[in-house]
Amino acid sequence: MDHFLYKAGRLHAEEVPLDEIAAAVGTPVYVYSAATLLRHLKVMQEALTGQPHLVCFAVKALGNVAVLKLLGDAGAGMDIVSGGEYARARAAGVPGERIVFSGVGKTRDEMRMALEGGIRQFNLESEPEMEALSEVAAGMGAVAPVTIRVNPDVDAKTHAKISTGTSETKFGIPIARASQVYARAAALPGLRVVGVDVHIGSQLTELGPFEAAFSKVAALVEALREQGHEIARIDLGGGLGIPYTRSNEAPPLPFDYGALVQRTVGHLGCEIEVEPGRLIAGNAGVLVSRVIYDKAGEGRDFLILDAGMNDLLRPAMYDAHHDIVPLAEPAPGAEARSYDVVGPVCETGDTFARARALPPMAEGDLVAFRSAGAYGAVMAGEYNARPLIPEVLVQGNHFAVIRARPTYEEMIARDSIPAWL
Repeated sequence: MDHFLYKAGRLHAEEVPLDEIAAAVGTPVYVYSAATLLRHLKVMQEALTGQPHLVCFAVKALGNVAVLKLLGDAGAGMDIVSGGEYARARAAGVPGERIVFSGVGKTRDEMRMALEGGIRQFNLESEPEMEALSEVAAGMGAVAPVTIRVNPDVDAKTHAKISTGTSETKFGIPIARASQVYARAAALPGLRVVGVDVHIGSQLTELGPFEAAFSKVAALVEALREQGHEIARIDLGGGLGIPYTRSNEAPPLPFDYGALVQRTVGHLGCEIEVEPGRLIAGNAGVLVSRVIYDKAGEGRDFLILDAGMNDLLRPAMYDAHHDIVPLAEPAPGAEARSYDVVGPVCETGDTFARARALPPMAEGDLVAFRSAGAYGAVMAGEYNARPLIPEVLVQGNHFAVIRARPTYEEMIARDSIPAWL
């Protein structure tokens, strides 16, 4: 469920008409619903009721500080993968004891930053990283709490670019080597082993891969305990998918996922950590764009928008689908036209949809890309010298710009010309 609905013929975010935001802020613009973000967080928290747990929002999905504060104030932890994301989480007021540091390439400076500012745990992904963290922590007179990410060699049955749990990916250590790696971690002076970590991919639409991975993790926890390790936490990662289309087919519900967690690892008495990003933010955001031209092509019509692939990269990168809807509600039974929906960027890949059935559109009309809250603004760039687009947060009947659109002057001011030119 989300809070983007037609009311009196106009698409709203909660109680605010989206065309009013477009008029005030300009297009393209990302718009997020606070009510949807909070509802999705609460559903995930409730799905794990009955077992100690912490829901850590994956900052990589939507990193705006206002959004992180909204979720952090509601009890969420944060899953971060860089020093920049750590800084964002701390700027949002999230305490270090609720921040988990994931990622395969943590630098020594990032490790030092997190140890100085406070951290719940590091999810380590390799033996060289393990050695580096121990060296950094010991040099600071500290001991770093760690889990080790194991790769269970489970096919997540999702897009190849977001599948992370098979043996050929760069993530984690082979689960078959876990005993040796944990023994080494226990011997390092700067580390304190607190648990096990696993994450098999993103946008999973069935529970089978989760069950296979979690069952392997449960067996590993029991084996590690027999070897003398104190395993108090299991970080199960994220990955539960969301519906990107308005069909009757939907991924499993969080409550079904929670029941699976209880069934596979609940008997171990561990604190459970999960790291949803898309699940919380995906359907909590839309990208609003304006039609520049309706162009007749050879055998097809093009709807050219002011949003481009630099603003929403997912379709170009993953062939991802986003429902595209007009802000003005179509009349019942309105005849549809087939459009290739494209942006203004000078790349053929700047295509959002091909042969998409939409109501007839004209220059100046507004559309919304649904399910754009996750991996939208965070992946945006300034290709073709197009400014990063603004972000807006709606709560009830009011809205605020939470990231402004930079001017051309502000963009250019980031460059510098050497004195010898």
